[in-house]
Order: sequence, then C-alpha cells, then structure tokens
Amino acid sequence: MIMPNIAAFIAWGFITAFFIPTGWTPNETLAALVGPMIVYLLPLLIANTAGRMVYGTRGGVVASIATMGVIVGTTIPMFLGAMIVGPLAAWIMKKIDALWAGKIRAGFEMLVDNFSAGIVGFGLAIGAFFGIAPVVTVLSDALGAGAKFLTETGLLPLASLVIEPGKVLFLNNAINQGVLTPLGIQESAETGKSILFLLEANPGPGLGLLLAFTFFGVGIARATAPGAIIIHFLGGIHEIYFPYVLMKPVLIVAMIAGGMTGITTNLIFESGLRAPASPGSIFAILLQTASDSYVGVILSVILSAAVSFLVAALILRASRKRDLEALESGADGFSSAVAQNADLKGGESRVGDLLGTTATATKISTVVFACDAGMGSSAMGATVLRKKLKDAGITGVTVTNKAIANLDETADLVITHQDLTARAQSQAPHAEHVSVENFMNSPQYDVVVQHIKAQQS
Repeated sequence: MIMPNIAAFIAWGFITAFFIPTGWTPNETLAALVGPMIVYLLPLLIANTAGRMVYGTRGGVVASIATMGVIVGTTIPMFLGAMIVGPLAAWIMKKIDALWAGKIRAGFEMLVDNFSAGIVGFGLAIGAFFGIAPVVTVLSDALGAGAKFLTETGLLPLASLVIEPGKVLFLNNAINQGVLTPLGIQESAETGKSILFLLEANPGPGLGLLLAFTFFGVGIARATAPGAIIIHFLGGIHEIYFPYVLMKPVLIVAMIAGGMTGITTNLIFESGLRAPASPGSIFAILLQTASDSYVGVILSVILSAAVSFLVAALILRASRKRDLEALESGADGFSSAVAQNADLKGGESRVGDLLGTTATATKISTVVFACDAGMGSSAMGATVLRKKLKDAGITGVTVTNKAIANLDETADLVITHQDLTARAQSQAPHAEHVSVENFMNSPQYDVVVQHIKAQQS
C-alpha cells in the first residue's frame, strides 16, 4: 500500500524541505501545501491503492470514501487508519456486490452499481469516523509514545535487534513502510525531520557486510560482492545482501552492531531525514537529509559500515579455513542461500511456461517483471534482461517492472519470483508466465532471450 506511493511522500518531503519556515527557501504561501498533503493526499493515496489491490477501481473509490471518515475523525495524519480502512472497505464492497451478481435486470446495472457504492461508502465513512478513528488514534499515539521513549532514553539503538533480522526475513517493507514511515512522517511534520526514516534505510550496515565478503569471502559470494555493493549502496536495493547473511546466519551479529552504531550516531548528532528515503540509496538519503543533519547522517553511514565490516570480517576470517574446505569439496553455501532467500517470500511454486508449446503462440513485444510492490527486485530483474536482450541484438521488445496488482492486458510475457507466479497468472491470465528463483541471475532469462530471438528471426 505504501510502496507504490513513495513518490508522493518524497514530493511532500521536498515541499517541506524548501518552503517551511526552517526550510531551504522559506515561503509562507507555498508552505500551505504541507498540511493538506499530509492530512488528506497521502492517506487517500494509500487507501486508493489498497482498494484497487483488493477490488480494482471500484474498491479504490469506496476505500477513499471510507478513509475520509478516519481522516476527519482524528487530528493526526491517518496513515495507519488508511492501511486498515482502505482494504477493509474494498473487501466489504466486493462481498456486497457478490450478493446480487448476475441478478440485476438489464438496463439497471449502472444505477445499482453507482448507488450501492455510494451507500456503502457513506455507511463505511460514518462507521470509520466513530468506530475506527478513535482506535487508530490510540494505537498511533501508543506507537509514537514508544518511539519517543526509546529516543529520549537513548534505547532506540535496541530497535536494531528487531529491524536487522526482520530485513533478512523480508519484513523490511512491513517494518519500514508499515510502521516507521507513518510515525516518521508525523514526527517530521512537527519538528521538520525524523530519525525514524534512518532506522531501516541506512545502507551502512549492508555496505560493511559486502565489503567484508569482498576481502575475506570465498567462492561465488566473494565474486559477486563488489557488484552487489553498487546495487545496494548506490541503487538502494537492500535485499541484494540478504543471501550473504542467510548463508552464514551468525553474520546477523555484524548487521545488528552496524545498525546500532548508525542509530547511536544519529541520536548523538540529533540528525534525521525530512521524508522517507526510498529506495535506501545513499543518493536518496542525502537528498532527504535535513539541512542541519548532514554531518550526523553521513557519519552514521560511515561508522555503521565500518562496524559491520569489522565484525563480519572477524567472523569470515574465523571460518575461512572451513569455508575453503567446503568449497573445494564442491559445496558453495551461497547458491543454497540464494534459494533459501527466494523461499522466504512464501507461496506456491511453479515452473516457467516458456518451455511449453503455448509460449510459441504469443508474439512477445512487452515483457513485465512483477513483484508485490513493483519496485526493488523486479526492477533489478528488468535491468538484467534488458541488457541480455541488447547484447543479443534484439530490438522492439519493451521490458518494464510493475506491481502484480497493476498487471494488465498489455503484457505478453510476465516474469515473477516462483512464489508469486500463481498470483500473477490470476491477475494476467492472457499472458505467458515465467517463474524465476532469483531475479538477479536466472537461467530462464537466457531461455527467454533465445525464444524471442527465434521468434524475430
């Protein structure tokens, strides 16, 4: 719900950074944009996205109507309320529509559709105003008070004990966009910046880990680490380093140590970002850094990378002999770790369809990489395939990435992680589908390239 709307959060961050009284170019007239955007625009975008994911355009409309109830029913930005009310309202509308599906007399369809959505939206908005807004307000206040307590008592670095293991288990979006971003936006609206935006997005710990593998790793892990650094630190795709931790779980100690160091540094310098940095690239972080926080933020990245590098290096050096022996025996733990990394996304598994006869029936001109949010891993996969097509001299094929919920009839071929293929097939049944275990390096890409090349020739 949050990820597809990150651009709006970033836009709000720039408007805040430039025009509030303490901004780069204070402007009282333009600063009037800040309040309405955080109170109305951002929650309604979240609600609409959630509604569309559940029940298409109709669900998005009803979700937006219902979310106005929680927005007006409270005095704080209703991000959490939108994430609760949005999908719930769309689901209720979907179930109500199912009650009279196929039973409406010809000519009355539009009348029933419009009035039923309006009546349901009306009822849900009233219910959200009285029933959900007070509950979400209490929950939001409790979470905010907890974050404030941890910040004021200096205990906030302990959050790394949850955040760093959670990231490796693919809970990074749930932690960052689901909890830290809404709380950070609220704090930033009050103070102009928030440290909460840096708890999960700091690329320092991952950088230190990958540097340790570059110098002290073995096998495929060492060979791929330098490239992973570019993708992680500059591109902001943190999940690229998850397999390195999974192949040697004790390395989570290095990540926690690095994360704690970064948070402690930001606490000492009272530094923070004006808005979310997504993806967690060093460029995005510097663009969103508050004007009085550059020293603290830059130091937090450098020091967290240094600490995670030192701890990871000690661990890798201590196990280097054993790792080399395993490598010589033909067992490279990194390959199995990549597979484990894929398994952690959960769901059903399916083999790619291009090897079947149906694949040859479709002229492929549009390839779509799809994942939950339509960013991150699917964007990496799209980049890899574009390069392979270019190297093969293939032209006239468009390769894009998007969220599974946004798949439409324009896609000829949809490539997804194997655990998400079933969902993609239900969303785009007309397209051919290919499953991969690893977006960064899948043998299926070569099959796709050869297949398209054969079609064009």
